[in-house]
Amino acid sequence: MGFAAGYSTAYALDPASTTRSPAAAASPVDAFRNGTRLFYEGDKKAAIEQLRRAAESGHPIAQWKLGRIYQMGDGVPANDVKAFEYYNQVANSHADDAPGSPEAAFVASAFVALGSYYLNGIKDTAVKPNVDKARDIFTYAASYFGDPDAQYNLGRLYLESANERDPKQAARWLRLAAKKGHSAAQALLGQLLFVGDDDVPRRSVQGLMWLTIARQTAPQGRGDEWIREAQEQAFSVASEPERRQAVTLAQEWIAKSGSP
Repeated sequence: MGFAAGYSTAYALDPASTTRSPAAAASPVDAFRNGTRLFYEGDKKAAIEQLRRAAESGHPIAQWKLGRIYQMGDGVPANDVKAFEYYNQVANSHADDAPGSPEAAFVASAFVALGSYYLNGIKDTAVKPNVDKARDIFTYAASYFGDPDAQYNLGRLYLESANERDPKQAARWLRLAAKKGHSAAQALLGQLLFVGDDDVPRRSVQGLMWLTIARQTAPQGRGDEWIREAQEQAFSVASEPERRQAVTLAQEWIAKSGSP
């Protein structure tokens, strides 16, 4: 039995969003393709209508795309309620999809978005902050789909949770995401290893290595300044032999991984 059997929501936040339109008789695949094309051509109003037709017919990537559009306010006013509902449609219908399926990355991303909504709640709605539910959702996406964003969020939860703090578990999940090239997970793992914590022995060279990798691979201009600052702070207090060894290991890892 997969996660879908136990995953559902009682939140009918926007019933109109699940009502089929008579115009939805067109192929959902064609509607999705038309919507994607129109979106990148800049006709976002028409694109959203096409994507909505595909989503109403159960097209999971169209549902995910609409969730993303309403979450980010891309061409429409931001609306977390609508975003939540579209992500929830994906999660409810596709939780047991094979991890290697074409839709798997989008399904996993929908779970990560839902986990984040449960972590913080949606103001003035029935979606209240629920750390336990967020952890369950992140755990499913991290373990079943192997999603690095979910693994990173789960690692953060195990580090930051007041009642369920578990640095050893945090290190495990962060390492999985770090090895997949997740720069924030690399940096957080690096900080954890450089300093050490309960059940996580201090490994200064490995920590500085991951921080150095994260600094070199992190996207620029996307709120990742903390990665540079964390790496510089660790580098400033490391010994010269630790610096040399960490930089060498970081360069070797980057060369093998093919980035940047």
